[in-house]
Amino acid sequence: MKVTSDMCQVTSLRDALARQADDNKKAMPCIACHLPRARLGVASGEARVTRHTTAFTLIEIMVAISIFTVLLAAVYSSWMLILRATKVGREATAQVQRQRMALRTIEDALMCTESFQASGQYYTFIVQNGSEPLLSFAARLPDDFPRNGRFGGFNSRRVTVTVEAGPDSERDLVLRQNPILMDMDEDERDHPLLLARNVKNFAVECWDTNTVDWVDGWDYTNQIPPMVRFTLVLGGNKSDNNFSGTGPELSVTRVVAFPSGTVPVAAQTQSAVGGAVNNPHNFNPFGSFHGR
Repeated sequence: MKVTSDMCQVTSLRDALARQADDNKKAMPCIACHLPRARLGVASGEARVTRHTTAFTLIEIMVAISIFTVLLAAVYSSWMLILRATKVGREATAQVQRQRMALRTIEDALMCTESFQASGQYYTFIVQNGSEPLLSFAARLPDDFPRNGRFGGFNSRRVTVTVEAGPDSERDLVLRQNPILMDMDEDERDHPLLLARNVKNFAVECWDTNTVDWVDGWDYTNQIPPMVRFTLVLGGNKSDNNFSGTGPELSVTRVVAFPSGTVPVAAQTQSAVGGAVNNPHNFNPFGSFHGR
């Protein structure tokens, strides 16, 4: 009887525990209901893994293209400015070099000017300004002067500097030479020495001791003025299809003081006594007369 009673208690305790377990199951939420359907496998019951792929949107692509276009335009503009600055710098350097050579040639010729009063028709000093400027004088030129070899050793030559029409509606500064006692040959007349291109202005002034001022002409053609001032203005190179605008104008003025003057007639002829020339200290056998 006692054994049977113990078995009944055990059975009652087991049933109580079973009922409590069922109650706990009902009180607990269904965890499976809150899990993602992709992991539970809705149809097949197998777990699935989703893969999330990232990409640019259309707006992002358009913004990136716009930024790249702006940067490319900035680089292109900077490169074009560099090219233009380089081109203008080279043209300015060449322009300064041409002007320097032109001024040096004219200065060298003026420093060699000679004049003899007894033969004034061959040694006239001519200055003309205006639309057709001209500077013409006689000089005993050195051996290294341009085109000296084509005149056969005749160093006493007339130098003529003029401004004439050139190509592309430009005006060029040219120099012609001819021996004093000879006419200018056809080749020298048709193909003068080009000193400078695109000349905007060439003006010559002489120092007049009577007015003590600069004058734009020289009426005493049989005499050499004490000083000469000439101005050369070169225009900038014309623009091309790739670059707009022109280079700057370049103006330079030089003053040349003559180291000699006109040789008087008395210095060219012998005196009645002793056959010596007058003022031997002032006479230069090379055609210059020092000390006016």
